[in-house]
Formats: sequence, structure tokens, C-alpha cells
Amino acid sequence: MKRFSILFVCMGNICRSPLAEGIFAHVARQARLADRLKIDSAGLGGWHQGAQPDKRSIAIAKARGIDITGQRARRIRLEDFEEADLILAMDRSNMAALHAMAPEASNIELFGEFALQTGEDIQDPYYGGLDGFEQVYARLLTGCIALVGKLGTDQASLSGNTSSVR
Repeated sequence: MKRFSILFVCMGNICRSPLAEGIFAHVARQARLADRLKIDSAGLGGWHQGAQPDKRSIAIAKARGIDITGQRARRIRLEDFEEADLILAMDRSNMAALHAMAPEASNIELFGEFALQTGEDIQDPYYGGLDGFEQVYARLLTGCIALVGKLGTDQASLSGNTSSVR
């Protein structure tokens, strides 16, 4: 059985998207769905290629029992648009850049719209303090719980038929 593939995308793949990947993997494990999912993250730019997530993202995750230290930043590749069933952009700027890279892709969604159903951007906390990372964590957690619930009740999407989650 093909695993349903989700890719979280932000600007540099060191703050929001690796945190989303870690939270989502954690929540999916708790819901006993992890073996049916392929979870990854990427960035639009390659500035941090191969680097661990930002130390503040690591600290926020670790404080909640989530280890993201094994993740390494990577730049999104064209094949990601074909391989991922769902690509979740952290903000509208990321979403526009993804659409510019792959105009025909129908699997790109805004995290705040798809997971949170608020249409909000997940703001980049990079230039701020720890409180910004706390806020990002809270929004990502809420969205990831909703996303796991949506995928967990939609068995067709997890068996390869993705029409209902796009």
C-alpha cells in the first residue's frame, strides 16, 4: 500500500516546516496512523541546506517531548510536486512561490486554510524571540491535530485515493 505523502514547506526549512513535520509525526504516531503516512518538510531556499532546525524550534519541540534534531534542511525539488499527495505551505508567500515553481500542481494548499480552516498565515518566527516560536508551535499543533483527524476519518485518502483531501 502506498503511504499518503505530506510535505510541509516554509522559506528555509529550519523554523516552521521542520516543527510542523515533527508535530505532525508525533500526533500521527499517537493516532496510530504514522505507518500509513510519509511525512517530510522542505524550504524554498537552500541557504540552510543540511543544517538542523533552528535551535529555538528544537527547544520548543523538545519541551513537549518531540525530537526534531535528526531533521536536516533541504530545498524543495521539482519531483516533490509529483511525489507528495499534499503540500502545505506555511504562508501565502510560500504558496505563491510553490505555484510559480509548479503552476499545474493541484496538491498545494495553505496550512492555515487546509488544516486550521482560518486562512491564516503561519508567521515566520525567525527574526523574533522565543515567544514567536511558542505561538507558531501552538498554531501548528492545533492544525496538525485537525489534519490527523481529517486524514484518520478519511480512510480513502490513506489508501491512495487523494481526491477527498485535495
